[in-house]
Amino acid sequence: MTILNTLVASVLSLVFLQANAQTEIPKGFQKGTITLADNSNLPGFVKDNIRKDASIVFIQQAGEKKKTYNGSELVAAEIDDAKFLCISGDFFKVLCQGNLCFLQKSSDASGKPTYNGNEATFSSGTEGKLNDYFIYNGKDKQLKLVSKKNADEVIAASFAGNTAAIEKARSANGDIAQLKEAVQVYNNGTNK
Repeated sequence: MTILNTLVASVLSLVFLQANAQTEIPKGFQKGTITLADNSNLPGFVKDNIRKDASIVFIQQAGEKKKTYNGSELVAAEIDDAKFLCISGDFFKVLCQGNLCFLQKSSDASGKPTYNGNEATFSSGTEGKLNDYFIYNGKDKQLKLVSKKNADEVIAASFAGNTAAIEKARSANGDIAQLKEAVQVYNNGTNK
């Protein structure tokens, strides 16, 4: 009877350890979700290599095989509370989301090879450099770099017909990061 008790105790401890291992976050990873090109969502664990090489490493469950995804293979990624959109192979951190999104460039995929079988193609990425700000219209898939040189033009085009958003954008006085508030006003539909 003691052999049977020992065997049962061993099996139960293995089951407990296995269940416990599946809830632990692997070292160097964070909880996250990725959205694939077919718009399916996969929850799991993500290692952020976005700035390093415009990619993430993904594990669906602890102990499973790791898979690397570059920005051209994903629509979006969420790492902890940070959300990213993937456009033309680049990752953009979502600072504000709605009809218009206010984004910050987080990777540079230009010149990065992607493979279709043995054939390599090179990504041209998106304009701008790391940390630049963009306004993205998801409806017509328009990504506009916002700089001090073109701010007035982008504001007029992006917020056309919304006086409150235009006034909020102009009150930023050249501080591009403050355009987030104007995007929020636009998305809330507030107009004077």
